Amino acid sequence: DKMRVLFMGTPDIATGCLQKLIDEKYDIIGVVTQPDKPQNRGKKLGMPPVKELALKYDIPVYQPIKARDEEFVATLKELNPDIIVVVAFGQILPKSILDIPKFGCINVHVSLLPKYRGAAPINWAIIQGEKETGVTVFKLQHEIDTGKIIRQAAIPIEDNDNFGTLYNKLKQLGASELIEALNDISTDSAHYLPQSDELASHAPKIFHETCQINFYQGSVQVHNFIRGLCPYPAAWFEFGGQEM
Repeated sequence: DKMRVLFMGTPDIATGCLQKLIDEKYDIIGVVTQPDKPQNRGKKLGMPPVKELALKYDIPVYQPIKARDEEFVATLKELNPDIIVVVAFGQILPKSILDIPKFGCINVHVSLLPKYRGAAPINWAIIQGEKETGVTVFKLQHEIDTGKIIRQAAIPIEDNDNFGTLYNKLKQLGASELIEALNDISTDSAHYLPQSDELASHAPKIFHETCQINFYQGSVQVHNFIRGLCPYPAAWFEFGGQEM
């Protein structure tokens, strides 16, 4: 008897996990994602990638502006999920939601927690010259990316990896580790290991100005910096008054 799963996610990275849940025939009772956004100069509304995938399989989609609103929390209680799976949803969940499912809420994060907590773990792992990274499935608690670890898997960062290649590897790895974690939880064989905060590092959101190359660094650092931002959002420098 498969658990009743509610999935919460928004960007492309989350579609790997949702597709795997669908392929493994989990009982997905609904998908929660961010509202549609105006695309290319506000001409038409674009759907989040997770919504597109859910609609393809006729899974009910919910798009609350604020997930913490009482009305939406009430809707979730009625849906009565056994577990909530969160992958890059984009909103912080309140205790009122974390407390709904009997197995709690689990999150798939693309770093080896407690390292690289935050919005851009894949980019920063490459930029900082790490030799490996991976995925962590952990139980959500209120502070971001701090909950107890259920599963973790590492992969090497190859010298020729960039953000794009590593992203694809971690998207697949995250999906398979999620399924393993759900098996562990449903068979009552999951271990919940606390994270050690003193080993934590951060992967803050990346902005355009973050991407400017500092050529006073060593060549290895410049190389890692460019790889960590390639193909997107792309490192740049100024030359002759122009951005290259």
